[in-house]
Amino acid sequence: MKRPKARASKPEAATKAPRPRSPKLLAGGNPQIAKADGEEPVQAFIDAMPGWKSAVGRRIDELVSHSVRDLRKAVKWNSPFYGVDGQGWFLSFHCFAKFVKVAFLRGVLLDPLPPGTSKTPSTRYLDIREDEPLDEAQFVRWVKQAAAIPGWNGGSKSAGGVDL
Repeated sequence: MKRPKARASKPEAATKAPRPRSPKLLAGGNPQIAKADGEEPVQAFIDAMPGWKSAVGRRIDELVSHSVRDLRKAVKWNSPFYGVDGQGWFLSFHCFAKFVKVAFLRGVLLDPLPPGTSKTPSTRYLDIREDEPLDEAQFVRWVKQAAAIPGWNGGSKSAGGVDL
């Protein structure tokens, strides 16, 4: 009796690891990153910031991380947010075409006031441009002050009617 010939097995198709997709860039080069809590989504946002803005985002993240204990991070509304557990969010930033806009969410309580005004009465802004150096010492003073006061918690109102 003849044995059937063993069929040569076909080589399996090489499985390719899916290529990580770059996040979509919205207006001004702001990366579109899904809402999520933690270090990973914030770093994904910073890594996806275009050109010189990524270095600015990385430096903001370093300065805030080294200045605040019990720091909490998240990406919400396509922006990194920084807060302190139990106190709410105190800072976020966003890419625009010619600058990175840092929002101090209770900035009206900082001394001196950050230079940019907002439609939200309690918020103040700092615009960081490619060709203008960041005053890191002043930035850290603002970050420490902002982290020490109750922050914004998503829209609830304090007794005085100020957005927290």
